[in-house]
Amino acid sequence: MGIKAALPRYELYCYTVVLFLALLWAGSWIFEASSGNVSRRAFRESVKPGWHYFGRKMDASDFEWVMWFTTFRNHILFALSGHVIFAKICSMVSPRHRSLIYMMYGSLAVLITMGWTYISLILSHCIVLYSVALIKRKWLCFVAGLTSLATFKMEPFNSWQEGIVTGSFDLQDVLFYGGCGFSIMRCMSFALENCEKKDGNYSFMDLIKYNFYLPFFFFGPVMTFDRFHEQANNSNLTRKEREMWNITIHALVHLGAILVVDVFFHFLYILTIPSDLKLVKQLSDWSLAGLAYSNLVYDWVKAAVMFGVINTVSRLDHLDPPQPPKCITMLYVFAETHFDRGINDWLCKYVYDYIGENHDAIFKELVATICTFAVTTLWLGPCELVYIWSFFNCFGLNFELWVAKFFSLPPFSTIERGLMSEAMSRRIRGLFNAVNFWQIVLYNVLALNSLDFAQLVAKRLLFKGFPLSTLSVLFVTYCGVQLIKERERKQALLDDPEPVAPPELGKQKAE
Repeated sequence: MGIKAALPRYELYCYTVVLFLALLWAGSWIFEASSGNVSRRAFRESVKPGWHYFGRKMDASDFEWVMWFTTFRNHILFALSGHVIFAKICSMVSPRHRSLIYMMYGSLAVLITMGWTYISLILSHCIVLYSVALIKRKWLCFVAGLTSLATFKMEPFNSWQEGIVTGSFDLQDVLFYGGCGFSIMRCMSFALENCEKKDGNYSFMDLIKYNFYLPFFFFGPVMTFDRFHEQANNSNLTRKEREMWNITIHALVHLGAILVVDVFFHFLYILTIPSDLKLVKQLSDWSLAGLAYSNLVYDWVKAAVMFGVINTVSRLDHLDPPQPPKCITMLYVFAETHFDRGINDWLCKYVYDYIGENHDAIFKELVATICTFAVTTLWLGPCELVYIWSFFNCFGLNFELWVAKFFSLPPFSTIERGLMSEAMSRRIRGLFNAVNFWQIVLYNVLALNSLDFAQLVAKRLLFKGFPLSTLSVLFVTYCGVQLIKERERKQALLDDPEPVAPPELGKQKAE
């Protein structure tokens, strides 16, 4: 049935009330666990002084978030502010050469931050992959690129290369691996796009301009070379109507998200509680479900804030960067599950869509997903936890296709089209989507917390909590899925309005 199938309004109101009350209920349990266990050892190690005037401590267990807003905050503001001012002046003076100017500023910032040995290391990998790109063989570009990426993700090569770089400041490890990893992905995009170029080759300077654009250099997102090259070399810098207003609104939204996360970190210790398994075992099933869900939402917020700040700067440079990831709350299919849309776009273009084509053939889809998650495993850094995460997400993506293929066959397709209303079809599909939603949560929470926490949540919800907790959580999830489907239905109607039926012939004659 189509995406435009509607449900009665009163039914949607009931779903909204159920979902709102369930979130409040789960949140109250987490708040109680956060406030009543501050003296535990796990809390003393990761819950630090916070708002003294409210008597609240702060959950500081996420190293990345704390780093961005303490140690790294001034560096980010200084470097990006300098880029914005410098880029604006240069785009006004010489719009044709702005990509070259971006590269010069980015290279200088990286040189000052990391030193000449780091620049030399990055350039050596760029030279190797550029040389391979001139051969114009995609398989060879993949082999060379993945080999280079492996040298930063596997021992002893990563430690050896890190040892070459001089300096020992607090952020060296983070900046080293971030800059190197994203540089290799950009170089592979350049090499693969060069293979598609019919007349001649792109220059080495094109690769350097692409790689050393400062807002994307250390933390991404990865913008494929074809898009960056076209946009960065566009000398027509006129803006669309209300574009600056939209950029300002997005910047304020991200600032608001930072404040909301700060508030939650002072009242709901969602990151510290899962690390204390003794405490977790004492919590209710609703608390565990809320913890698992909130951890994924937080990870999305973190990615959205980081990429949102960078994307705001790149939009000021007249670029159209990859969008922030889609919120986990809005997901009920594996095909849309990602926390870095830049890497997702890269994988889809060069691996997943290239091998899977239209994604209808089961065998091609299986090969495409295996290859995609093999590259993803290398990108994340091969280890036992990443292997498990990759396996389950690869299985989930294929299982969706198998189920869809199975129910598209008679007699199921006949029953749905002939004997079932569109609303009932939407309700039945919503039940399957609710189960799928919790598969996504469980498969991804093990990578965010730990395998032990994911196993505990799965056992409590599927076995010990069956049937009351299992069915109640699924019902609440079903309500959320239907509200998401309603939002998608309204958006589909805006994008593709249904045609207005012509007046009847008799009425036309009477008029």
